[in-house]
Amino acid sequence: MNMWLKKGTIAVVSTWLAIMVAFPASAGTFKREYKMTVNVGPSFYWGMGATKFSELVKEKTQGRINIKPYFGSSLLKGAQLKSPQMVAKGVIDCAFESTINSSPVIPEMNIFSLPFFINNFERLDQIEYGETGKVLFGKMNKIGLTPLAWAENGFRQVTNGKRAITTPDDMKGLRLRVVGSPIFIDTFRALGADPVNMNWGDAQTAFQQGVVDGQENPVGVLIPVQIWQYHNHVSFWNYLVDPVIVYWGTREWNKFPADIKQAIGEAATQAARFEKALCRAGLDGDISINILKNEFNYTMEVPDPIRFLQSKGMEVNFLTPEAEKAFRTATESVYKTWVPKIGQTLYETAKKDMGE
Repeated sequence: MNMWLKKGTIAVVSTWLAIMVAFPASAGTFKREYKMTVNVGPSFYWGMGATKFSELVKEKTQGRINIKPYFGSSLLKGAQLKSPQMVAKGVIDCAFESTINSSPVIPEMNIFSLPFFINNFERLDQIEYGETGKVLFGKMNKIGLTPLAWAENGFRQVTNGKRAITTPDDMKGLRLRVVGSPIFIDTFRALGADPVNMNWGDAQTAFQQGVVDGQENPVGVLIPVQIWQYHNHVSFWNYLVDPVIVYWGTREWNKFPADIKQAIGEAATQAARFEKALCRAGLDGDISINILKNEFNYTMEVPDPIRFLQSKGMEVNFLTPEAEKAFRTATESVYKTWVPKIGQTLYETAKKDMGE
């Protein structure tokens, strides 16, 4: 009898030790759910990246950290520009969010919104992974955010139902739905357009009624919203880019042990790479298509977005080098207003990163 008890005790102790190794004492402080804010819905490439992140975190932490994405800025009741503040305060744990939404509290993020400044993937990567990216991540650190990885919403293109846009003159008089950020408003006014900020539901009605002529968004938005239902012209002008950053509130982040931080960081890097490839697929040759296929065993539903939009009856236009230069000249007033707000030093750093 005593022998049985000893064996039973040994078995219990062994089981307890195994549990302690798998789940350290600090695991008791983990939340049942970590809330993540995401601006868009789960069917958008950006939303798919957020879902991938939550899945990878659960896998890499053996289920200890569970992230729930709250899509459509539901945690913010649509006020997505408040996401950095809410994450920094700990009201929301983490975010998979656009630099546009960080720009009200980190004006340096507007470096990506300078019109016709970055204009291709190579230049974007040089900025994000160069000195500019380090400065921007440092700015996030200062307001209580821990950035983990660069993801993407993509270069924003313009669509409308009136005419092809290939020169600055084509913009004059067009009433266009734009993001509410002031630099967007300034850019479209400089081009002679009439920019209006409204939510997407109202914009769809405005398109149908002919009250608003067009809008601007990346390919990863144009396809899910079926933009061809409203517009028959799209210009791929890469006038500015919309990066996405995966970040955590520093106060909550610092509670994690090193192994959890490493696991979440690795998940963020992988999810961001997946999501970037979704946004770039068919727009960078075969590079992103192959990343998705070879690294993630994923096949794009729309591997050639340009041909897809054409198949839906849209006229697709691209800017000539001369036209791009004309657009840049037409928006010089935006640089005069916004470079001082962004910081002349950061602007010069960005140009240096891009080899200018």
